[in-house]
Amino acid sequence: MELTQLKYFQALARCRNFTQAAKSIAVSQSALSRSIAKLEDELSVSLFERHGKETSLTDMGEKFLFHVDRALREMDVARQELRMESGGEGSVSVSFLHSLGDTYLPLILSRFHARYPHVVIRLNQQNSTIMSRQIEDGDTDICLCSMLNEADIAWMFLWSEELFLVVPEDHPLVHKNKVRLQEIDGAPFITLKPEYNLRQQVNQLLDLAESHPQVIFEGDEVHNLISLVAARLGVSLLPHIPCTEQMGVRYIPVSFPVCRRAVGIAWNTRRPLTPAAVCFQQFTINYFRQHQDSRLS
Repeated sequence: MELTQLKYFQALARCRNFTQAAKSIAVSQSALSRSIAKLEDELSVSLFERHGKETSLTDMGEKFLFHVDRALREMDVARQELRMESGGEGSVSVSFLHSLGDTYLPLILSRFHARYPHVVIRLNQQNSTIMSRQIEDGDTDICLCSMLNEADIAWMFLWSEELFLVVPEDHPLVHKNKVRLQEIDGAPFITLKPEYNLRQQVNQLLDLAESHPQVIFEGDEVHNLISLVAARLGVSLLPHIPCTEQMGVRYIPVSFPVCRRAVGIAWNTRRPLTPAAVCFQQFTINYFRQHQDSRLS
């Protein structure tokens, strides 16, 4: 079985017409027919039902197409990765959540740059609403974000991170090993603006806990929220941001409800990714797949 046979099979499976399929891959119709016949003979199954020049896939053909599509896609990714690793140049636009700038993003970027030093990464920090619009309009290639439920946008889980109750270092709750969100009912609360996905998740968690803190500030930057907590203006619910304890805050785990958020990678399925974007996409997915059972280091 040759790679060319698989490409010919894929073309005919998509076009369902010998003439159109042959034209799409720039070969003669007779060459296409011979290749398909040879492939069916090697597999000892009928892949197509023929109706003159028109065809339709058999059940076996449908199953085979699934594997062929995946194999050819993997070959294309491998080819692009090799091109990048051998000094191929390119650029990729990456948008990311505000809270990732101090945690996972620098690690991903440093590892990626070490492997693909010639690829230029253009970074854009935005909220979920704007990121969704950017990726839909083609203004960014890749998003690192919470789940996006938009048509034509694919989202794949990468990791989950815990959300903590963030309090001033002298807060009455600071000595507790765990807290329930009900314990901050009526307390002054500092949080992100409503357009942020994290804010929407926080609202859902507070509703589940039947806790109603008083929102006194809504901001865009996680570090600003932490600074206001340190100034004893209120409490917040955020992922752990490294090195912020020295600002005068403490992170307390929440026992109820379970406070975690999923973070993944998203891209537009209607717009083909550039080779550089494919490399970043696959590198990021593979990195978290390899480290899913261990902490990032």
